[in-house]
Amino acid sequence: MVTYKSDLSNVNWDEMKATLKEDAFDNGRSPQQLKDSFENSYATCIAYIDNCIVGTARLLSDGICNAYLVDVWTFTPHRRQGIASKMISLLLEKLPGQHVCLLTEDAVDFYEKLGFSEGDTCMEKVIGKWLVNHS
Repeated sequence: MVTYKSDLSNVNWDEMKATLKEDAFDNGRSPQQLKDSFENSYATCIAYIDNCIVGTARLLSDGICNAYLVDVWTFTPHRRQGIASKMISLLLEKLPGQHVCLLTEDAVDFYEKLGFSEGDTCMEKVIGKWLVNHS
């Protein structure tokens, strides 16, 4: 069973670093830099199976109109099981009225299935109605 958490208090950053490296998704950040990156994000989601990290996603946002989706990753043995889709869905719920941008070269079809479209500078999607952030 997959568990999705936004609470970063018990994340094993060394484990995250090692798993990212093992899965060829390591961009060189140290465990402390990973921690700082996630803690400085608007919202985060980490997926676990049996307390092992199997997925990550995070958002950078101004909280009003613009957000950027980054670090979307699912550990290769667990891909194509809906983990990334669920993490993204949980994060997008936190962005009513915002324009969300992301960069990808190899997952265009995946993001299109989630409602993103190719824009001039990035894949993009508006969550709900532009700039309508409160009910």
